[in-house]
Amino acid sequence: MTRRHDIDALRVLAFGLLILYHTGMLYVAPVADWQGLPLHSHYLATWLQYPMLFLNRWRMELLFMISGLAVHFMRGKTGLGWIAWRRTLRLLLPLIFGMLVVIPIQSYVAGLTDNAIAPGFGAFLLHYWTHSYKDYGLTWAHLWYLPYLWVYTMLLLALLPALESRLGQRLRAGCLQLRGASLLVHPVLPLFAYGVLLSWRYPETHALVGDCYALALYATMFFYGYLLGTDNGLWAELSRLRHVTLAVMLACFVGYLGLDRFAGQFIHDHAALVVAKLLAVWLRYSYTWIAITAVLGWGHVLLNRPFRWLPHAREAVYPWYVLHQSLLLFFAWQLMPLGLGPVTEPALILLGTIGGCALLHEFAIRRMNWLRPLFGLEMLHAQPRLLAAPPRLADDLS
Repeated sequence: MTRRHDIDALRVLAFGLLILYHTGMLYVAPVADWQGLPLHSHYLATWLQYPMLFLNRWRMELLFMISGLAVHFMRGKTGLGWIAWRRTLRLLLPLIFGMLVVIPIQSYVAGLTDNAIAPGFGAFLLHYWTHSYKDYGLTWAHLWYLPYLWVYTMLLLALLPALESRLGQRLRAGCLQLRGASLLVHPVLPLFAYGVLLSWRYPETHALVGDCYALALYATMFFYGYLLGTDNGLWAELSRLRHVTLAVMLACFVGYLGLDRFAGQFIHDHAALVVAKLLAVWLRYSYTWIAITAVLGWGHVLLNRPFRWLPHAREAVYPWYVLHQSLLLFFAWQLMPLGLGPVTEPALILLGTIGGCALLHEFAIRRMNWLRPLFGLEMLHAQPRLLAAPPRLADDLS
């Protein structure tokens, strides 16, 4: 099986967008609508909510879909038990290490920002490990993606015998025959159902337990990725439709934004308003799915080649993911009190985050054999074999 460079590149670019997105969360207004970080700048901008929404509606769905694709690639030549063991080590070991070592700086910054804890990171960390704090205790913060991905992987592996049965293969073959409008409409139906039935009752929390809407949404995207796999016909169709999907995704986003934000101001009939809100929900999930099909189609055409930067970036993406939010909040905490201005401040925070990730990966994580598994990387003794003849899509952070 030849290596799919486009999927590797899309993974790298998607996690690069994650760093930009989290930087934007420091500056987007209104703060009440963007509370994912414990720290916000004085230089808030309302216009940022539109590019943030543009990314927010498909970025994590794309990552979970790529993760489902990776399981399909891994399944090609390996047994279920080996995949389960490998994914457990590569997902849960960095999660535990991150929660104990990398994430505490975020809780420390949050506590200081709220004037709820005394300065002194050493004392805070000792108490964090031994007694925790009521509001600033043990958490997986931005690493929530890892436990969700582990759960989805284990569930998929349990279902694989049924999916690989004769009936399962026939059902998958039917899904892979989707073309044209059917490919753009039918996969939206489950997502729309979650939006109507679950999203209002179970707001997304990333707590795993009780997070019914997010669990259903991301599990579906993960399963779509597994179904898509390497089917040449479907990938050719995604490539063929790329101009159409680009135009349709933009139209869906504009329509969704208009109805979601302004329908109540112009429509006063209750029945018509309900219809408008349902249409907004449909456009929201149509935008999610069609944006992903556009990204996959354009990526397959433009990125499926062995870029010189890709092997290093492919290895770096997991450590950068683990590190970036803690470094981002550390630099924000240090720089925001200085009043550097609405351009210099975010630029320095972003440069500090990128530079910190690059330096820690290059000069510590990738060179120290005992550190590598804690950030999801293979041990050094396994690298020559893996780099000499990569048999499949790398499963780093997927």
